[in-house]
Amino acid sequence: MKKWGLVLCLLAVTFSLFAGGAKEKAGDDALDIRVLVWKYDDTYGSTVRAAMNKWAANYSKELGKEIKLTMYDAADDMAKQIEQATIIVGDKPDMVIINLAEVANGQVLVDMFDANDIPYLFYNKQPAAETTKSVLVDTGTIFIGTLARQAGDMQGQILYDLYNADKSIDKNGDGVLQYIMFMGEPNNDEAIARSRYSVETAKSLGLKLEAVSDTLVCNWDQALAQEAMTATWASVGNKIEVVFANNDMMALGAVAALNAYGYNTGRAGDKEVVVIGVDAIDAALESIKNGGMTATVQQDGDAMGKANIRIAYNGALGKEWLDGTDYKYTTEDEFKCIRIPYAMITEVK
Repeated sequence: MKKWGLVLCLLAVTFSLFAGGAKEKAGDDALDIRVLVWKYDDTYGSTVRAAMNKWAANYSKELGKEIKLTMYDAADDMAKQIEQATIIVGDKPDMVIINLAEVANGQVLVDMFDANDIPYLFYNKQPAAETTKSVLVDTGTIFIGTLARQAGDMQGQILYDLYNADKSIDKNGDGVLQYIMFMGEPNNDEAIARSRYSVETAKSLGLKLEAVSDTLVCNWDQALAQEAMTATWASVGNKIEVVFANNDMMALGAVAALNAYGYNTGRAGDKEVVVIGVDAIDAALESIKNGGMTATVQQDGDAMGKANIRIAYNGALGKEWLDGTDYKYTTEDEFKCIRIPYAMITEVK
């Protein structure tokens, strides 16, 4: 009898502990949303993170339910992002917003979160094409991004407009614009589309283009782009008339290298080559204003951050992704997706 009394006592204590924990959890009415970020020092990504914090505060007031955000920096390391996801799984949050460190490895995170009934969405870096069905279609999750080719189309349009306004950008007068391409990542849909359609669109509009080097893959990084531009200039020199870059950081790296040769300094009489980026980060806008970069294509970080939070709010509450919003699914994608539009910027006052 004494043993049974001890067992019953222990059971009662254990039950009271679990009941107390459940009560504490139930009493916390805030939504616990975690954000996996590929790397904090990506400049455009920083604008999205700032926007998410801002809109989490705004929507907490507007929708009447507090949103608590916790963000994790993978520092461009997929192994680290998987470790962070493991920690998140143990915490059982209401929702996870994913910015993949490696677009080919979304399945690892999907399997972890699905196994633990934690909803998630992807943004900015679209899971690789070979994983689309298992990561996006089969899971019923949503991707929030941009129309992959639109930035490239706009870069091509910008070059066409520049050439028609000033034929002197064809410095050797051969009727062909010699260019180099800075690519973010070789298996990233955005990078592939920007690289392809910047050239294809310019050609479709009537321009003749010629690549004077292999594509320079610089992982969206300014320092890597500067090094690559310096090496390329040493090889092909002033044959380069146009620089396409998948993002502004690489465009700025190219400009820094050009400055060392007396190009794109903004000083009267110094030579220039056309440098076109993507993102419209503050440093790029300042560079355009001062005669460094020529143009950029704006990617709206605030709009993306806003969409991430509003749609994650629905996911955390088990609602349909776009319930109560003005967002519309794209019609050209086989998975659930919304696209944030771009805009061309060729002048900064």
